[in-house]
Amino acid sequence: MNELLPVVRKDAVGVLQESELTPARIVAELDKYIIGQDKAKRAIAIALRNRYRRLLLPEHLRDEIAPKNILMIGPTGVGKTEMARRIAKLVNAPFIKVEATKYTEVGYVGRDVESIIRDLTEIAVRMVESEKTKEVEERATKLANMRLLEALKLVPPLKQRKYPMGDGRKHEEVLTESEGGAPEIEERMRRLREYYLRRLEAGEFEDEEVEIEVEEKHLPIFIDVIGGQGAEQLGFDPREMIESLFGRRKKRRLMKVRDARRILIQEEARKLIDQEEVIQEALWRVQQRGIVFIDEIDKIAGRERGFGPDVSREGVQRDLLPIIEGTTVMTRYGPVNTHHILFICAGAFHVSKPSDLIPELQGRLPIRVEFDPLTEEDFRRILVEPENALVKQYQALLATEGVRVEFTDDGIREIARFAKLINDETEDIGARRLHTVMERVLEEISFEAPERAGQTFVIDADYVRKRLHEIAQKKDIAHYIL
Repeated sequence: MNELLPVVRKDAVGVLQESELTPARIVAELDKYIIGQDKAKRAIAIALRNRYRRLLLPEHLRDEIAPKNILMIGPTGVGKTEMARRIAKLVNAPFIKVEATKYTEVGYVGRDVESIIRDLTEIAVRMVESEKTKEVEERATKLANMRLLEALKLVPPLKQRKYPMGDGRKHEEVLTESEGGAPEIEERMRRLREYYLRRLEAGEFEDEEVEIEVEEKHLPIFIDVIGGQGAEQLGFDPREMIESLFGRRKKRRLMKVRDARRILIQEEARKLIDQEEVIQEALWRVQQRGIVFIDEIDKIAGRERGFGPDVSREGVQRDLLPIIEGTTVMTRYGPVNTHHILFICAGAFHVSKPSDLIPELQGRLPIRVEFDPLTEEDFRRILVEPENALVKQYQALLATEGVRVEFTDDGIREIARFAKLINDETEDIGARRLHTVMERVLEEISFEAPERAGQTFVIDADYVRKRLHEIAQKKDIAHYIL
């Protein structure tokens, strides 16, 4: 048991060290944003902890343990997507959410399911690049500031400067060389550079215009066509090949110092980062920690009718099988093995049933979690308890206009009651209904907020009923349907 993979530890705010993420702690973190659904939280917490446990096993045993993929069943708006998104943030894992209806069977026009893994790999590379950039940001900023000083012509170029000779001629001296009076000049140049650098860092030149040379981000159209969709299946990107042969085109641009600094920091950071190390770390994260959330899985379930748009439903399921079971997908960064990627599938299953999925796919989703429909009490808690609660959001938005909004307990309960009423009498769209009701309740205040700075509004049950009296009379209910 001494052979351990290093556990990725994150010091970023809001990202817990993975060793501290016990199932109870994971549930507690999810409780901050998602109300109810305790069974689903427990199932996901166990699946997440098992991924951490697997990394602590010897290699020969580690490779034998596959993730327990999850099938979420429940109506829209009850927290399925939010739960998957939160756990990905919790462990800082590569995460992608896709719609099952977006993909088509191989042979049909459209995207094939392997593009899910290629997109996930891109996300992982961007994630690692961002982290590495933060590590070298301070050094990259210093280098960028030096380039800005040279671009502003406040100091001569660092590598090559011209020192005046006694006979009036100009002599080029490399910075490292020092002969014939150069040391004194270099010391003077060093002090001058530090003087202007302090002024630059203090923001004295932010509005000055400077001309810098930048790389063009957009390649010619014919290169984009060559490197279009599907080219990655070849295992390389033609665009990168053409860039390596001809290089990236550069052009000179005139911009303010504050804008130029941002571009130069990015360029300097790219030079400081080992791209090969970035790719290897990203591939490891995808293969060992990646999470794929496939929504609307119920839309590709159901018996084939042999005609119309449903003809490729079962084909998409068959194509998903090897990805979920474990296969190797070629990406522009190299092969990606999907054996240990966690797949979370979700669907409402109003028309179809989980048993309508092909048996092989059902077997690849061993953990099934049913989400409960939201009650009136759940709506009330959603309004006030989460860290990103709707009430807090609207209070913060209106506070920017100097307007204070206070919600009473009976006012919040009345909003929850109306949301449940509309869901019961029309389509049940879960917690998303609260956005509709809240917008209607606060419509007048939001419209008049700029002219009402310094005032306080109290939202109680009477105010809510006054704003939503059409619902109370069961008239024009369609106005509230999203």
